[in-house]
Amino acid sequence: MITGPQVERVAALDDLALDGLVALLSDVVDGGNSVGFHAPLRHATALAYWREVAASLGADHMLWLAQDVHRRTVGTVQLQRAKRENGGHRGEVCKLIVRREARRAGVAARLMAALEAQALHCGLSLLVLDTEARSPAEAFYRQQGWQRVGEIPGYASNTDGALRATALYFKTL
Repeated sequence: MITGPQVERVAALDDLALDGLVALLSDVVDGGNSVGFHAPLRHATALAYWREVAASLGADHMLWLAQDVHRRTVGTVQLQRAKRENGGHRGEVCKLIVRREARRAGVAARLMAALEAQALHCGLSLLVLDTEARSPAEAFYRQQGWQRVGEIPGYASNTDGALRATALYFKTL
């Protein structure tokens, strides 16, 4: 059981952090969660993704990690600020993922609380996200005060390649 994960925003990723993120992403994808990859997730694919994230971190792309008492990464979330002039008030929540054995222990809620606090601090007033329609994530987002806008059928394939609908959500801060 995971209790009291430490959540922190990170500005850079070293090799140890990258290893933890690769393991986290592999656990989530191989567990059947649709987060942009097919199972089984290849190590090289996961590492390339996290290196791309690491290269883009800054004021407009933020990353939070949740670590257990053993400093193992058990969750993460990203915030990407809109880059266009007319979207300076909004951001997109990306890749909220939590290891299977750490779920239902408050990890996702702590990650989202940290992200939302930072978003407010940065002057953002609107957040958006998408998730697989009819997935357990939808109940979590509704509990966190997010509003479902609708869904797009056949938007993305899940881990086995089957096309699934994506649900769109927003939250006003």
